[in-house]
Amino acid sequence: MFENILENVHQESPLIHCITNYVTVNDVANAILACGASPIMADSIEEVEDITSICSATYINIGTLNERTVDSMIKAGKKANHMNHPVVLDPVGAGASRFRTDTLFKLLNEIDFTVIRGNISEIKTIYTRSGKTKGVDADVKDRIREDTLDDAILLAKGISSRLGSVIAITGPIDIVADENRAYVIYNGHPMMSRITGTGCMLTGLIAAFVAANRENITEAVAAAVTIMGLSGELGYRRMKENNEGTSSLRSYLIDEISKMDAGILKGGMKVEIR
Repeated sequence: MFENILENVHQESPLIHCITNYVTVNDVANAILACGASPIMADSIEEVEDITSICSATYINIGTLNERTVDSMIKAGKKANHMNHPVVLDPVGAGASRFRTDTLFKLLNEIDFTVIRGNISEIKTIYTRSGKTKGVDADVKDRIREDTLDDAILLAKGISSRLGSVIAITGPIDIVADENRAYVIYNGHPMMSRITGTGCMLTGLIAAFVAANRENITEAVAAAVTIMGLSGELGYRRMKENNEGTSSLRSYLIDEISKMDAGILKGGMKVEIR
């Protein structure tokens, strides 16, 4: 299903401008490199337009906000919109503080986002314009389960219709949706939540995948989410075989992203279309 999407990333090796949080910046860069793309991290307002102009997509992450970088995010996003480049948003912790939530809606008002990826609590904050999160994690009561899956799909499609963005909701079950269709993805492992930055890494992958597949944005996002989850499964298997812990899982996760090919993907993906 996603083999051509992955091959396009390997062939084009797009350059991705990342304004991301400093907790996970190194892992984001390594994940982007592992999938076959190239990252550049630049958040100074004096250069963000220049950097954006030489890249194929822009990735904005609000995980470690400050007033200086908000202006840089807006300037970079507007430049990318002007050049018709994809812009991807990770609304980390939206709803956790007034500053964070107000910044999210300022970004949404100023920039047209191609893709928005977050956990269910972050995405519900976008829908309701208010929210409550457990730091950067989804509230337990919000987490997607089989009995809440249909409602979550409707939520994602509704926000996509309103904003014109592909919406990716990640958690125990992942959803990638535009206004017309949704991919439901069952790949991944719970231990991935014990590593800081798996969501940030995933959004970096999404930026790379949409940059190389601009004619198939929704499918490209679904492919990135599937590959991240499958790499987590394979990395966890190696961790258990070697009786190791979460630090090793992080390394194995990046290893598996770098080793991913059409055969591994086809043999391990667990995806439905609704």
